[in-house]
Amino acid sequence: MDSRKLAHFVAVAELGHFTRAAEILHVSQSGLSASIRALENDLGCVLFERTTRSVLLTAAGCVLHEHASSILREITEAQNSLKALSDCVAGSFTLGLVQTLTVVDVPAVLAQFHRRYPRVEVTLTEAPSSDLLTGVGNGQLDLAYVALGSKALPPEFVALRNFFERLVLVVGDDHPLASRSAVEIMELHEYSFVDFKAGLGLETVVSELFFAAGINRNVAFRTSEMDLALALVSHGLGVAIVPEPVAHRSGMHQLSLLPGKPSRELALISRTACPTNPAARAFLQLTADPIYPTEGMPPAARDGASQRETFI
Repeated sequence: MDSRKLAHFVAVAELGHFTRAAEILHVSQSGLSASIRALENDLGCVLFERTTRSVLLTAAGCVLHEHASSILREITEAQNSLKALSDCVAGSFTLGLVQTLTVVDVPAVLAQFHRRYPRVEVTLTEAPSSDLLTGVGNGQLDLAYVALGSKALPPEFVALRNFFERLVLVVGDDHPLASRSAVEIMELHEYSFVDFKAGLGLETVVSELFFAAGINRNVAFRTSEMDLALALVSHGLGVAIVPEPVAHRSGMHQLSLLPGKPSRELALISRTACPTNPAARAFLQLTADPIYPTEGMPPAARDGASQRETFI
C-alpha cells in the first residue's frame, strides 16, 4: 500500500466517480482503475461496489477511508517538514563553545544566522574542551569550538575551521611588571598567578607552556570565569595569561610573552567533513574561512597550521 494508491482511492471515494477522479488526478481512467484494483489486491478486500451509475464504498472501503485521509495528510506534513528542514526554514542544531572563546565573534555570526533562518532553534553549550569532544562524539552536539593542546585532534573528529589566538600576560596597574611591554616566561616563576580551573581549554594550554619551559607556577587563585580572573588581577592578586583580544577589551596592561609570542589553537569540529544536519551546514557556511595567522607564531605552530590546512 503506497501513498499514490491511497490518493487514488480517496479521490474516487469522495467524488463517487472514476471518470471525474481520473480527470482531477490527471491520469487515465484505465490507469486509475488498475491502481484501485492493485490496492484491493494489496489489502485482500473489495473497496468499492461498482455499478453502471455509481461507485459506492464497501464496508472495508468505509474503514479505509476513515484512515486514508489522515495518512495522506501526515505524509504531506512529513514531506513539508523535511523540506523545511532541508531548506533551513525550520529545524535546530546544537553548538558547543569552549570557555574563554574569543577568536570568533559567535554572537555576531548567530545574529546573521538568525536573520536568515529565524525559525531554526539553536542550543548553545559552554563547557571544557574535553566535555565538548564527548558531546560531539555522542551526537549531542552538531558542532563545537574547542581548544587544542599539544595532542592531535582524535581521529574520529574533523577540524572544519582552525584558528590561532595569541596569548599575553595581564597585570594590575601597580604590579612590578606594569612598566614593561614584554616578559620572558622564565621570569614568571616568582609571581603569583590567577589561573583557570583544570580541564578548561586555556588552562591546558598555559600549563603545557610552562611545563615545556620547566617552570613551576605559584597559582594563588583558580576560577572558571574570565571576568572574575581579570578582576582578581586588577586588584593585584596575581597575573594571568589570557587571549590577546580579552586583554585588549579589558583595558588592562598587557605584556607580550617571550620567546616566540606563544598562541593557542582552536578548531570548529564535527564528526564528518560535511555535517548531516542542514542547519549546522548553514551555520558553517556563515563562519569565516580557516584562519592561519602565522606572523610571530612559533615554528611548531606554523608547521601545524600548514599540516591542518592540507588535511582540511
